[in-house]
Amino acid sequence: MSARLPDSVLHLVWVEDRLLVRGEASLPDVGELRRILRGAGAADHLTPAELELPEMDGRRVRVYDVPEGWDPPDGWTARTLRSLHADFSAELFQLIGLARQKLDWLRTHRFCSRCGHPTEAHARHQAMACPDCGQLHFPRIAPAVIVLVTRGDEMLLGRSPHFPEGMFSTLAGFVEPGESLEETLRREIREEVGVEVDDLRYQGSQPWPFPHSLMVGFRARWAGGEVRVDGEEVVEAGWFTRDRLPPRLPFPLSIARRMIDGFLEADAPGDGPS
Repeated sequence: MSARLPDSVLHLVWVEDRLLVRGEASLPDVGELRRILRGAGAADHLTPAELELPEMDGRRVRVYDVPEGWDPPDGWTARTLRSLHADFSAELFQLIGLARQKLDWLRTHRFCSRCGHPTEAHARHQAMACPDCGQLHFPRIAPAVIVLVTRGDEMLLGRSPHFPEGMFSTLAGFVEPGESLEETLRREIREEVGVEVDDLRYQGSQPWPFPHSLMVGFRARWAGGEVRVDGEEVVEAGWFTRDRLPPRLPFPLSIARRMIDGFLEADAPGDGPS
């Protein structure tokens, strides 16, 4: 079920890192927003955060930040973005994820990390500026590689301890200072599951608001080694085929699922690109 959009403005009300929705992920229109404020007595606590966000189907976007401890009124719930992935279109999910990333950036850059002075919005750049020392604080973006390792008609999937029960996905890891994407890929695969890979092939990328990542997707071919999980980042891993899949796969809007589906749907799966 897709979320219902308001008539002219998309109102995104955030309660910490959760989005305020009603029923099957309906978002409030301006009349509902006013009733929420009046009924909950939160008018002094709910204010629009000034963020630069693109329009959605000609609708402007306003983001509201609710302090911790605010309780949604009857009929409304505050849900995590992960729990809402099936209720939004890809475009709306990406926009809401962008709003969350930028709101998190504003929350964590109210003061300069160099001198401690309060920051303010820069006149030209998308940055929080320190009027005292001149330091600019741009939104944080954390690059990460995400890799589908294949061996013939098999693909290597793993389970993080933070995954929902039964879910397996492609392997991933953050880029460290001084690393190329390819170096990160080989290091992460070696550290997490103990195998070596070659024949790296770029598959695409995806902004990922958990909380501020840029996922860079690759296919890689198994080159040697037995699967041995590290027990921390990955607690279970194994080789799967289209005839033997794990109980759950990543949700459809993710680049991980896109790479898995491409492998499963290929006419001749194996080590070639999907």
